[in-house]
Amino acid sequence: MGQESKIEAEITVRRALELPALRRGLPEVLAGEDRLDRPVRWVHAGEVPHIASLLKGGELLLTTGLGLGSRPTEQRAFIRKLADREIAALVVELGSRFASLPSAMVDAAQECGLPLIQLHREVPYVTVTEAIHTEIVNSHYTLLRRADELLRRCTDVLLGGGGAPEILRLLAVFTGNPLCLEAPDGSPLYAAGPDDGDGCGPADADPLVAWEGLRDTGVRIDVPGGGHGPDAVRARLVLLPVNTPPAPVHRIAAERAADLLAVVMLQSRQEEVLAARGRGDFLADLAEGRVSAAEAPGQARLLGFRPGSDPVVPVVMRMPAQLPSPGSWAVLAQALREELAAPGVPVLLGVRPVEGRVPLLVALRAGQDREALAGRVAAALHAGVVRAGLDRPSAQHPVVVIGTAGDWAAAGSGLRHAAEAAAAAQGLPPQPWFDARRLDIELLLWRMREHGEEGVLADFVDRAIGPLLRHDRSARQPLLPTLEAYLASAGRKAETARDLNVNRQTLYDRLARIAQLLDTDLEDAQTVLGLRLALRARRHAERG
Repeated sequence: MGQESKIEAEITVRRALELPALRRGLPEVLAGEDRLDRPVRWVHAGEVPHIASLLKGGELLLTTGLGLGSRPTEQRAFIRKLADREIAALVVELGSRFASLPSAMVDAAQECGLPLIQLHREVPYVTVTEAIHTEIVNSHYTLLRRADELLRRCTDVLLGGGGAPEILRLLAVFTGNPLCLEAPDGSPLYAAGPDDGDGCGPADADPLVAWEGLRDTGVRIDVPGGGHGPDAVRARLVLLPVNTPPAPVHRIAAERAADLLAVVMLQSRQEEVLAARGRGDFLADLAEGRVSAAEAPGQARLLGFRPGSDPVVPVVMRMPAQLPSPGSWAVLAQALREELAAPGVPVLLGVRPVEGRVPLLVALRAGQDREALAGRVAAALHAGVVRAGLDRPSAQHPVVVIGTAGDWAAAGSGLRHAAEAAAAAQGLPPQPWFDARRLDIELLLWRMREHGEEGVLADFVDRAIGPLLRHDRSARQPLLPTLEAYLASAGRKAETARDLNVNRQTLYDRLARIAQLLDTDLEDAQTVLGLRLALRARRHAERG
């Protein structure tokens, strides 16, 4: 939990009794000793019988007892009225009216849970009032200073390229509780927890699950929309009382963060990208095993994905490294959502800007063909990229990988496999979509590179096709394209000659020259397999 949530800036009855101005009066607590941590909102002094009607609650009331009445019934009624007003405590100075407080008052205070303190020595009320009010003002200043510090950190995050999710995570750490940003219709846009990634935060409350159970009891803060009527509120922050009740400083900080969020959300289409990032976080947690198969359907339902008993197909689109720019994710998320509405099947789409990928789950309806569905989904994804204006001629094409249909138990591993396969497929000749099952060799080579085996891959490539690569560096007629075409056609020479637009004799001469350079037999099955692997490994070794 964030350190801030452990520090309370309020002045309590206990703290007030510790101040020299009251301590000089030799205070003695007669009732409500377990309620001394009540906050003191203000100090009031008075001697009239109807003093309770002048109070608002949270006051520490100073009196000599002149207005308490002489009969036990009057004294008990006086205490009950103060308790009903929910004052912080009653402090009675002995001497002017009482040598000691009547038992009727003490009993009534104990029954009502009202802290009752008697002072054995006279104290100047003005000194007590001044001391406690100074503490209250200082505590308010401390609250504001801590809230200002959070606002400064949020501003630094924005200046460093962060956005609304980073602000929400900072606020969750500050409050020590999960929180959720809701759309005006009450649907979740983004949920964040107090664990800031250092492993020290509480792991017992998933923010989305906490929101579902506690949203009606949470503290709500409006994010202003800058308009009137329905446009007056752009979103709502909900502070969820999971670990501790929200403190006053948490509300102050949330109100200031809400104003900052309003500016961020007005400047860009943050609602869409927030919702998409929230779904992306869920899909990433599912892929990494942080959400179990039993929990996943319920959390997906909260995010609007209801596939029922149908299998789900994991899909990942990986964007090129140079796309999109930080401000483009909102446009991309909106365009993809609109394009994916066309296939007419339940889709849960998220974005992961840091990894540069778009994960999603698609429901496979009964009797629906997986390949046909994959084609429609891939077409929608590519159309969304075009619609968002991210199809730059000089850029690589996005890579779309379709996984295997399965139940929720297989969805997580399917998403993880598709994400890795999409990374491995970058640089392959463009296709509308890749089948994750047909990328296992690429994935194996990619994993070797990711684990620091670039040297092993480079050595293998050099042994297998090194002489050919060195020949092509200075040759007028490179031979590597001929080898690639020959292997792509599974050794069918007529088809290879047609693909290369050369006559057969020219192809035979080139193949003979390749066999001579590599000192190998191009008709041997093991040799062909090794050359295929070497051509694939070359791409990963050069990328490493």
